[in-house]
Amino acid sequence: MPITTISSIAELRSTLDAARAAGRQVGAVPTMGYLHDGHASLMRAARAENDVVVATIFVNPLQFAEGEDLADYPRSIEADTELAEAAGVDILFTPSVDEMYPFGPVLTTVTVSDISSGWEGVTRPTHFAGVATVVAKLFNITGPVHGYFGEKDFQQLAVIRRMVDDLSIPVTVVGCPIIREDDGLAMSSRNVYLTADQRAAAPVLRAALDAGLAAISDGERSPDAVTAIMAAVIEDEPLAELDYVAAVDAATLETPEHLDGDTRLLIAAQVGKPRLIDNDGITIQS
Repeated sequence: MPITTISSIAELRSTLDAARAAGRQVGAVPTMGYLHDGHASLMRAARAENDVVVATIFVNPLQFAEGEDLADYPRSIEADTELAEAAGVDILFTPSVDEMYPFGPVLTTVTVSDISSGWEGVTRPTHFAGVATVVAKLFNITGPVHGYFGEKDFQQLAVIRRMVDDLSIPVTVVGCPIIREDDGLAMSSRNVYLTADQRAAAPVLRAALDAGLAAISDGERSPDAVTAIMAAVIEDEPLAELDYVAAVDAATLETPEHLDGDTRLLIAAQVGKPRLIDNDGITIQS
């Protein structure tokens, strides 16, 4: 069946309520649009595991601080619709800002402390409150679903998981693997901002992660030593400006005294206009 586009909260609610009443499981993929194969992989995962798949496209102003790229954020609803339909999406939810926030400035926000305060939260202190608020709102609109999120935004995934658990939201959060270009660069809507030279330099983030993973595989257990190795790789690339590197506990996102168990390497760097993030994980056996 052809994809159905819905822009009304009331219509989406009634449609998904009817699907569940008929015994159908719903999968949801929240996005800000300008879709690429990373998003499509989430949609395909939802398609494989659910009876009805809804993808949302909403450029959420709460996620953008003053001076960030809200006005310039890339949009392409025609291409997005084609990609979503090809990936098996049944319903595309495309609300306007007025539909989502009809009373003007939002007075109620959701904040997930601790997990959101470090790493991305240092550079973008209002970002995760914007993410948590809009995702909580979307889940209130969709009702009980399986929600699919990419691991590229690993801290965001951790924030959403904790929010869902803390607030007893009837949603199962599903994390999906990072989708990469052939040269290792993590797919991102912001990659469109890279010039040719910057695009050639951008896989340095993947190279830094690989260096950190190799050090851990060789027996290094000091977070400081691992992050120093990763930072050196970035510093050797003149077009990349390091923001942070980290080796953290995958559940808490805190830096342990010694690396053990499920560990996540995090990295962020400015490459020209876009600020790029990436991560990878490793399980360390004691």
